[in-house]
Amino acid sequence: MGDKNGGSRQDWRERVWETIEGAGTDLDPQGLMDLVEPELRDAYVQFGRSFPEEQLHLQSLYGEAQRAFEEKTRQSLRTTVRRVLRNVLRDQRLGGPEPDKHLAAYLEREILRIRVRLDQDGELAVNRGLNSGFALGMVLLIVPLLVGEKLLGLCDVSLKCTDRWSLLGALVCGGAGAFGAVLSVLTRLRNSGDQLMRRPANGSREAVGSREAVPPGQQARVMRRGGVHRVFLGWLLAIAVYLLLGSGLVTVIEIPAGITDVCAPDGRADSAGTAFWGFWGAIGFLAGFNERWAYGLVGRGATSRKGSG
Repeated sequence: MGDKNGGSRQDWRERVWETIEGAGTDLDPQGLMDLVEPELRDAYVQFGRSFPEEQLHLQSLYGEAQRAFEEKTRQSLRTTVRRVLRNVLRDQRLGGPEPDKHLAAYLEREILRIRVRLDQDGELAVNRGLNSGFALGMVLLIVPLLVGEKLLGLCDVSLKCTDRWSLLGALVCGGAGAFGAVLSVLTRLRNSGDQLMRRPANGSREAVGSREAVPPGQQARVMRRGGVHRVFLGWLLAIAVYLLLGSGLVTVIEIPAGITDVCAPDGRADSAGTAFWGFWGAIGFLAGFNERWAYGLVGRGATSRKGSG
């Protein structure tokens, strides 16, 4: 009974690990020739002579299928490649003096279908990597924020109204910047998703036609790291913009409500607080989404500090 429970826990952990990292590396990958039955070896030789391009393409796809992100996808594609190869090798038209056009059309359709499924698997790896990266980045940011005020209390640090609202403004601006960075990555991924799943075959940044497929597991790891970095980058840029605008070093934008207005004892505090949250949330989102705009403000702030010095 204990072995059964231990096995179920291990299976659960393996499923979770595969969801994030993908299936494990196949240490003994097969070639297309390994799928050929002994009595069909001569037919396989004839297949290479009649359809050399299709044979090499099918061989390449079979290698990619064994590196698919999900184990079920690997098994399904292996079965598909084996079925296509067996159908071609057992076809009586394969031994004709000229390549049969119907066999060529069949191979072209099946190769296209396999390529589509491999591309879908690569997109899944990219999305899984980004989602896990974004989630990890947000956790690393949110957890310190939840315990930060308590830590200040343990250190006997008391915050006045202006200090508290200044800290909250930075947190709101930074959090909106992180979400803006996430949206920026998703937008770029939608516009250039195919290039993210392929890399230059010769190590140079040349035409897309010379690019080869990136293993989906590697895609997931790269995108996960990129997701974490983008969250932190959006956060830091938004905080930098908040400090520059809030301190008055850069005055290109008029702040509708300052901290002194929010902490005013009269009835303006409620309306000023709404304007305060909306303004800094919008500024933070814009800073995280548009890096060029944020870097421009940071560069302008550095120039202002040098000029005042």
